[in-house]
Amino acid sequence: MKAIVQTAAEEVRVEDRDKPTPGPDGVLVQVHSAGLCGSDAGAYSYEGGYEWIPVPRIMGHEYSGEVVAVGDNVDRFEIGQKVVEEPIHHCGHCFQCQNGQENVCQNFSITGMHTDGAYAEYTTVEQRHLHAVPESVPLEYAAVTEPTSIATRAVLEQSRLKPGDTVLVEGPGPIGILTAVIADSIGANVVVSGLNKDAKYRLPLVEQLGLATVNIEERELESIVDERTDGLGFDLVFDATGHRSGVELAIDGVRKGGQVVVVGIPASASELFFAPLVRGEIDMNTSYGSKWRNFEQALRLMENDTIDIEGIIDTSWDVEDAGAAFDAFLASETCKPVFQFTDE
Repeated sequence: MKAIVQTAAEEVRVEDRDKPTPGPDGVLVQVHSAGLCGSDAGAYSYEGGYEWIPVPRIMGHEYSGEVVAVGDNVDRFEIGQKVVEEPIHHCGHCFQCQNGQENVCQNFSITGMHTDGAYAEYTTVEQRHLHAVPESVPLEYAAVTEPTSIATRAVLEQSRLKPGDTVLVEGPGPIGILTAVIADSIGANVVVSGLNKDAKYRLPLVEQLGLATVNIEERELESIVDERTDGLGFDLVFDATGHRSGVELAIDGVRKGGQVVVVGIPASASELFFAPLVRGEIDMNTSYGSKWRNFEQALRLMENDTIDIEGIIDTSWDVEDAGAAFDAFLASETCKPVFQFTDE
């Protein structure tokens, strides 16, 4: 079978690999579409905490496909069913798992990093990690269920967002855009901020989705706060930049008594001045990964056409051009590349 394999830092190639066989509790999935995300790009760069990933490795953890074979013990899925995988596998036994916090499991593993992933024509997965895809949701859309579930958790569970709130979403990457779209869908007044590098592709994409944008390298944050909130400050700021400066900017932009939710993971430490947080009684929260419920919520949002997935994904990248897709993603020249492994 054809697979996208990382062989070194910033080096991927298409290789012919053996088709996997599912175990007794496993399912063989024919991969239809697979997305590229920030963590995939981090693994591709092979720095910033991703150096532990063994190479060569079949990459990819965001995908959708169809069940083509099942193990003897599989009783929840059948051949022909459309599915997506929860790629962060929790152990089920540690304190966090037993305490209902499986998204921060102590002993987790990630498809495409700890084990071979889904940038391939076929992949195997235990049935407990699968979700059925509603019939009306196209598989190329379902491929981005995982990042949508992360945004769903951030907005619906980790924030106290209410309809009518003023919201700043920092970072027009996949998670930032999905967070903004979901916040908008429940009636928030949303603006998405980006940098000069985002001005060519990502910020125009956000505007096409009907949301306001601002380039914070062209305008001071203070002027944005004045324009959008009459100088009061945003009710809520989601930081999806993955950069330490995003947290600092969020604190400057949120109102007293407001909330900051950090969704991106900064690659380096940030020195925060806590006096404004304390004196303004600003609530700072974090949101990491997602749970089973969030995957189901993401699929329902797609089923109900609440999210314009077609407007977000970029299916122009061929499997053979995987390296170019990674480079374009890192340069902010695309937002959500989705590789297609079958035309069916």
